[in-house]
Amino acid sequence: MVLVARSASLLSSRIPSLLTSTARASPWRASLRTNARTPSLLLKAPRFGPLLFSRLLTTQREKVKVLLVLYDGGKHAEDVPELLGTTENELGIRKWLEDQGHTLVTTSDKEGENSTFDKELVDAEVIITTPFHPGYLTAERLAKAKKLKLAITAGIGSDHVDLNAANKTNGGVTVAEVTGSNVVSVAEHVIMTILVLVRNFIPAHEMIEAGRWDVAEAAKNEFDLEGKVVGTVAVGRIGERVLRRLRAFDCKELLYYDYQPLSAEKEKEIGCRRVEDLEEMLAQCDVVTINCPLHEKTRGLFNKDLIAKMKPGSWLVNTARGAIVVKEDVADALKSGHLRGYGGDVWFPQPAPADHPLRTAKNPFGGGNAMVPHVSGTSLDAQKRYADGTKAILQSYLSGKFDYRPEDLIVHAGDYATKAYGQRK
Repeated sequence: MVLVARSASLLSSRIPSLLTSTARASPWRASLRTNARTPSLLLKAPRFGPLLFSRLLTTQREKVKVLLVLYDGGKHAEDVPELLGTTENELGIRKWLEDQGHTLVTTSDKEGENSTFDKELVDAEVIITTPFHPGYLTAERLAKAKKLKLAITAGIGSDHVDLNAANKTNGGVTVAEVTGSNVVSVAEHVIMTILVLVRNFIPAHEMIEAGRWDVAEAAKNEFDLEGKVVGTVAVGRIGERVLRRLRAFDCKELLYYDYQPLSAEKEKEIGCRRVEDLEEMLAQCDVVTINCPLHEKTRGLFNKDLIAKMKPGSWLVNTARGAIVVKEDVADALKSGHLRGYGGDVWFPQPAPADHPLRTAKNPFGGGNAMVPHVSGTSLDAQKRYADGTKAILQSYLSGKFDYRPEDLIVHAGDYATKAYGQRK
């Protein structure tokens, strides 16, 4: 059915502005905007001036059920409305959706077949979840979601979705995330964690809190970052920013391992070098930071065998995904001293159970643990960015334009739209 405007103001209110993309041109950008399922036409409107551009919309789209899975904020969300990623503040989209006649169901209850998540998913057309409290879209759950068309990650990282199953569900569920929304936040957290570990900050601070004072005890495991070799596993949006920020510390060498090299100009600008073999890079590094996506080729990558290839007494930082490491193997390496420290904010599963080994694992000196909840990418600044980005993706869908930013798409129209999750030739 064609939506016909009765006035210029009405028409303009139903046609949202196109998103402005700062990404590089994509060879398939045009195809997304001329998808056969979203034909366009010019409406002649002599009473209101120039030709106006619109698209076919269906009245069915006027009533869409959106399921939102977030963590509870409680009093914190009440005190700080900028905590948009909570069930209380709902990314700031409830009124906006309801004013358009849509339904929003929000929950933090996501575990088990009797969870609110499972019950509400069966007839939801859109699901929004977050890396910080992921609603896992398994093949079994997707099979029950008969109306699902769009899955949005409020943030970056869509490994909580079975992407192969999404491609086969309901003709292809579009999976999108807010690319770039928190890359600065995570990169800053990586730098902070490296310094916290190398400078032995946490044991020294805990000593002060306990009313103690022993300079030798704190200093015996404290080092400078200057003169160290630091390597990143992957040099995408986050990994590159980490390397750029490390330049100021006068490290001995900055290394990276990635299937796709940076340009020679960029390597020179950053002052980094690519190592084509992962084990070769690990053997050289005093500090290793993991910045790759989780997919079938990286799940369990850092197991006891690979960790054994790392330089003895090195530090490992992981703000990517918890399942990239084997938690028991990391804990054992830390306890033995082979790893001097491990830090980050990602866990598997999430939330981390109370007996998760990486909550309490320490090195022989009684330190070396810089683990925190999954917060690196959810600063208040980042929450504003990924809330805005989620709304923009929703608007693209609800308007019937489907003019998504190409870099936000993970799978679309039954196929992969990115190589970031290991799907490459």
